[in-house]
Amino acid sequence: MTKNTAAQVHHVTHPLVQHKLTLMRNKDASSTTFRTLLGELAALMAYEITRDMPTQLVEIETPLETMRSPMIDGKKLVFASILRAGNGMLDGLLRVVPNARVGHVGLYRDPATLQAVEYYYKMPADMAERDVIAVDPMLATGHSAVAAIDKLKAAGPRSIKFLCLLAAPEGIRTLHAAHPDVPIYTAAIDRELNDHGYILPGLGDAGDRIFGTK
Repeated sequence: MTKNTAAQVHHVTHPLVQHKLTLMRNKDASSTTFRTLLGELAALMAYEITRDMPTQLVEIETPLETMRSPMIDGKKLVFASILRAGNGMLDGLLRVVPNARVGHVGLYRDPATLQAVEYYYKMPADMAERDVIAVDPMLATGHSAVAAIDKLKAAGPRSIKFLCLLAAPEGIRTLHAAHPDVPIYTAAIDRELNDHGYILPGLGDAGDRIFGTK
């Protein structure tokens, strides 16, 4: 179930998605539990964000006869992980689309300015033939998402979507102001950001909770 809450924002309201997100928000969830739930949730959201993927008819043999049946070309799809937390979603996404390519955009948030600083970028070749899904669990200030999509657009892919677990209204506004053509898919739109740029009520720092670094 997906609800369009505003232009280009797709709120994934499926009960399983919401259930797993609630378990992830719990401050007592271990890193192992958090990672497992994140992978499961990413796989569920992959069904929503790939709903309009193009297919082509191919000829196959069933046990009874020959037929033409639709297939997607997973090799045309790129999951662009915004490091480091985006990597926590890759396993779940690749379980659904195992032939997809994977790229990485390395960004960190300057604690003083909250602006994104790039330190790594690696994408597959022939981006002009590919559809990109940029992946980051959190859309907070939106600065990292904008910086990543700036870089991705420079490679000239056919399309770009943005996938996250949580979005703050401020992040949605920032991303849409810079890239109004990029749809956002999220499991929750939370209330606001605090003074340090964290989403409230949120789930804490996704990277720290994935990797057990805090």
